[in-house]
Amino acid sequence: MGGTIPPKRMGNQATATVRYDGETHEAKVLLETDEVIVRGGLKLKIPFRDIREAKPAGDTLVLRWKGHELRVPLGGDAAKWAEKIRNPKSRVEKLGVKAKQKVCAIGSLDGEFLAELEKSGADVSRKLRRDSDAIFAALESGGDLAFERWRQFLQAAGSIWVVRPKGNPAITEMEVMQAGRAAGLVDVKVVRFSATHTAEKFVIPLTRR
Repeated sequence: MGGTIPPKRMGNQATATVRYDGETHEAKVLLETDEVIVRGGLKLKIPFRDIREAKPAGDTLVLRWKGHELRVPLGGDAAKWAEKIRNPKSRVEKLGVKAKQKVCAIGSLDGEFLAELEKSGADVSRKLRRDSDAIFAALESGGDLAFERWRQFLQAAGSIWVVRPKGNPAITEMEVMQAGRAAGLVDVKVVRFSATHTAEKFVIPLTRR
């Protein structure tokens, strides 16, 4: 066996024996919005913009950048990861925003994200509106969580996204999750919003729509 562990894959995460510049390491590999992160026995952060080659070699993903090479065994997912790295989705695509949807953007959302929403063709408002397809609420404190109020402006199949700073004790993941569930919502997805912020998605359960 040589100490090699069989790869374990779940969506955009994999735990496996990787080869970095010819040396083997046991590591966890994460495919993020715009970078590949390696943790564990090897620590790397590889922005997509630095990657010069991303291709499948059998069941292994091969990445080359700045004189380095990383090989990650991914089984049948190698080609999918390579495609996502070569042609990454935009942030609004990962957040599920589509043209003509009614989107509310409240709180301290940056101008760049608002411009991305407009470019997607969504109907964007900085105020809450009835029957919204998506509500993005950027918060700095757990005291600003208002799921009960936001839900009143959401259409049945819509979504509420809470955008919060990473690692900020003023508004924690657990606090957000508990508040959403208390309002009768379910948390279904977490997305890396930016280098400093994360976004958590909540929807109305199917049985209550």
